[in-house]
Amino acid sequence: MSDNRIVEKMEKEKSFRDSVSTIDEKGKRVWITPQKPAGRYYEARKWVSYGCLAILFLIPFIKVNGNPLLLLNVLERKFIIFGLIFWPQDFFLFGLTMLTFVVFIVLFTSIFGRLWCGWTCPQTVFMEMVFRRIEYLIEGDANQQKALNKSEWTSEKITKKTVKHVIFYVISFIIANTFLAYIIGIDELYKIATEPIGQHTSGFLAILIFSGVFYGVFAHFREQVCLVVCPYGRLQGVLLDKNSIVVAYDYVRGEPRKHLKKNEERRAGDCIDCHQCVKVCPTGIDIRNGTQLECINCTACIDACDHIMDSVNLPKGLIRYASEDGIATKKPLRFTTRIALYTGLLTILLIGLGTGIALRSDTETTILRTPGMLFQKQPDGTISNLYNFKIVNKTTEDFPLEFKLEGLNGNIKIVGDSDLKANNQAITEGEFFIIVDPSEIKQRKTKIKVIVYSGENKIETVKTSFMGPGGKHQTEEHKENKEHKENNEHKEH
Repeated sequence: MSDNRIVEKMEKEKSFRDSVSTIDEKGKRVWITPQKPAGRYYEARKWVSYGCLAILFLIPFIKVNGNPLLLLNVLERKFIIFGLIFWPQDFFLFGLTMLTFVVFIVLFTSIFGRLWCGWTCPQTVFMEMVFRRIEYLIEGDANQQKALNKSEWTSEKITKKTVKHVIFYVISFIIANTFLAYIIGIDELYKIATEPIGQHTSGFLAILIFSGVFYGVFAHFREQVCLVVCPYGRLQGVLLDKNSIVVAYDYVRGEPRKHLKKNEERRAGDCIDCHQCVKVCPTGIDIRNGTQLECINCTACIDACDHIMDSVNLPKGLIRYASEDGIATKKPLRFTTRIALYTGLLTILLIGLGTGIALRSDTETTILRTPGMLFQKQPDGTISNLYNFKIVNKTTEDFPLEFKLEGLNGNIKIVGDSDLKANNQAITEGEFFIIVDPSEIKQRKTKIKVIVYSGENKIETVKTSFMGPGGKHQTEEHKENKEHKENNEHKEH
């Protein structure tokens, strides 16, 4: 090969970072038609995908104590996770969850790369394990699909395209219904499906819109979601380092590349430049150029390369899970101290979040002195304060309520109906007086505790303050009231 051709080849290989594989020089989209993958990783991904799909479609039907296992009703600000109802009052848990999620992404990606993208991301699972496999079944492998797309519109082509897109839309419709079930619940979704459309116009329109969006994504937009839309892929560039585990090409072993010739003594690297790793890639990249933002770590190139290596009697693993540092130093993939520390931190975060959720109270009680109201002296000499209370019942059961004072000699008098009840998933509000003997008040503002009971069960302890005259003035006034009362009793006698 001449020097000019060598230079031209090297420049071409370096230019891959200047453009996206799915866009040509004129700015038009290049339609990716990958070959059907096969191999041990692909078979493993199938079973993982079956599990993910089963979980996705079954969760809306699972209920715990009459509540959905998972409900993310953003419209009504109602969230149910593992059967536990979360209200706006639980916002701190939401913040903790988001913080844990962000830290988890950073640590997980820095260790394991885009393992999530290739194995469990809904976009990858549906695209590669559902829609793409249907396409292979109807239109054939990559070469057959390309030939069909270039052919004239015959009855065979029209039939295949129509059947494929009808199936695509039906599956998108099912996905849309499942997606909506996570927002409004399976019971409401059933009403939309069985009752007249006029009673659920907005719900029916939502299903049609979601169906159209999912159909557009999986039938047309496809890998562009990972390349253009998904923020996780863009973050990969700053989260990965030389120790991150990624799908990587062993350039130390594979270079220089050279086509395999029969009966020729091989003096080049193990890569025979067959381009099978490129042909099976769902995002159209060449993994031999190194880690790229477009790579979703789907392992299709690993299976393709291993098959070729078997065919030419060379060791497998030219493309494999590895770190950049591991390839450069020829060290095998191992569980390092860094991975152990990061994994431990991830575990601690998840345990902390789980503990916070488990210890979350079933009620949220607020007791505040009524604004603008001072203490009141009762005819018998006692002092009273008026309070407003609000109790959020996060459970699915009704239960009776009772308030008691702790550490203070006094009583509580409910304003209105004294038989209080906390309705399920509702807010109970009301007012009550706290009446205390003056001898209990030693200062102008006294800290007190109100215990909320349901029958014999202590639900919650709420701290508030009690206002009174307090201090020396209170003691003297109480003494005068006592003497005045004794004098009146003596006169009556």
